[in-house]
Amino acid sequence: MELTEETLSKTYRYKGYVVNMRSDEVRLPDGTQALREVVEHPGGVGIALENENHEFYMVSQWRYAQGRVLREFPAGKREKGEDPLETARREIAEETGYEGEDFVDLGPLVPTGAYDTEVIEMYYAKAGRYVGQHFDFDENLALSRMTLDQIIDEIMEQKIIDAKTIAMAFKIREMKNRK
Repeated sequence: MELTEETLSKTYRYKGYVVNMRSDEVRLPDGTQALREVVEHPGGVGIALENENHEFYMVSQWRYAQGRVLREFPAGKREKGEDPLETARREIAEETGYEGEDFVDLGPLVPTGAYDTEVIEMYYAKAGRYVGQHFDFDENLALSRMTLDQIIDEIMEQKIIDAKTIAMAFKIREMKNRK
């Protein structure tokens, strides 16, 4: 069964600092036409950084669009043309103050595939030397440490609801179980 849709036109409705919004006219596989709204996002990374005590660094920060504080693995937006691993190295040092070592690629995550182009590249790493935190000008966060079991408990209690954090926690648990 053919599922591919053909883009006939793209009309930008908004161009912003982080995202662009467009409306696309498409041809469906049966030949009819439809409208698709698309949020363009440059993509990002999520990093699960584990220290020698088997604790993961977690950040809590106000997420304006959600109107609340979320606890999550450190993450950040990719700069144009930036390699995802370089983004991960930069973001983990900025948010936790630690360099990452022995990075393991956990693969991509598509958080909202119906209308958003964002892909989050997920990584696991060991904590290296402390280099100090360096937040972006508009970034405020609190750093904490949790074991993987504590993270999964908070996921199951619906205290942690961030999609990348949920996916990464279960992928890491499975990765460790398969060793």
